[in-house]
Amino acid sequence: MTKTRTSTKTENVPQIGSFKPKNPFFMAPLAGVTDAPTRLIYSEMGAGLVYSEMVSGKGMHYGDRKSNRLLDILYPDDDHNSNLGDVAFQIFGSDPEIMAEAAEMLDQRENVLIDVNMGCPVPKVFKNGDGSALLKNPILCEQIISSMKARTSKPVTAKIRIGVDSSSINCVEVAKALEEGRADAICVHGRTREAYYSGEVDYRRIAEVKESVNIPVIGNGDIFDIDSCKRMFTETGVDFVMIARGALGNPWIFKELNAWWLGESVPPRPTKEEIKDMMIYHTKLLVDYKGEKIAKNEMKKHLAWYTKGLAGSNDFRRKINNINSIKEIIAAISSF
Repeated sequence: MTKTRTSTKTENVPQIGSFKPKNPFFMAPLAGVTDAPTRLIYSEMGAGLVYSEMVSGKGMHYGDRKSNRLLDILYPDDDHNSNLGDVAFQIFGSDPEIMAEAAEMLDQRENVLIDVNMGCPVPKVFKNGDGSALLKNPILCEQIISSMKARTSKPVTAKIRIGVDSSSINCVEVAKALEEGRADAICVHGRTREAYYSGEVDYRRIAEVKESVNIPVIGNGDIFDIDSCKRMFTETGVDFVMIARGALGNPWIFKELNAWWLGESVPPRPTKEEIKDMMIYHTKLLVDYKGEKIAKNEMKKHLAWYTKGLAGSNDFRRKINNINSIKEIIAAISSF
């Protein structure tokens, strides 16, 4: 593969406002998953953009320390000039003024853009009028984006679903409202709030959004490999894809997608040795960042994802669930 071909591919990636992603493959924001250490791994494996866990705009307004902690960014060897630092901060809330204040607070931080969660289906978020509940009020969606754009120099985007339920699919109306509010891009998860993550992704609705606006669109939902990524691009015409569950325990997906995109040989699936090394690396990153007590509990879900489908994985998961020290976890990984 020549440098010219790679350069041309990179140049063809659309901008999101002032931000130019290095490739069209993004790692989704996932609560309880995409903390700073995990985002670093996805970046190192080739994700063009990684998103923080969603952060409460109200939490930022009231100076909540937990909210602030979610905004940490880790760099390889603490190199702040690294090109692995492309992080989007995702915030949620329904008060335009508070969201605008949050955007202003993030303006001087190291994130490359600010994303608004308008698609979270979780009941406690929905019942509070946040997340996917905003889909019921396109005018409010526009007001939130417009207020934020007035208070930050960074690109502002939104992540939506196609509607609250099958009887109220209004993603095109919401997308047009967001564009009117000067959103720099829109991510569409091709399911309703009611569907959560079940059923098939509605590619047609994502395509309708892409056809209705003149800003970049990110397609999200059921991308687990190169074939499903191709389908998202082909059937919707989106500019970018966002991978969520397909990357859990599988950061290698970004290497594979980039190789395919650049016309290079797709690397083989990781060997058990490579998976083992990644599990140990991830464990140590988490310990360094959060301390052993928190890391040993949080790492167990990651280890379950890394070993899913491997021979002996059930026994391994039962074993680590009864382990109470990082030293024992690393020993269990090494002997698996």
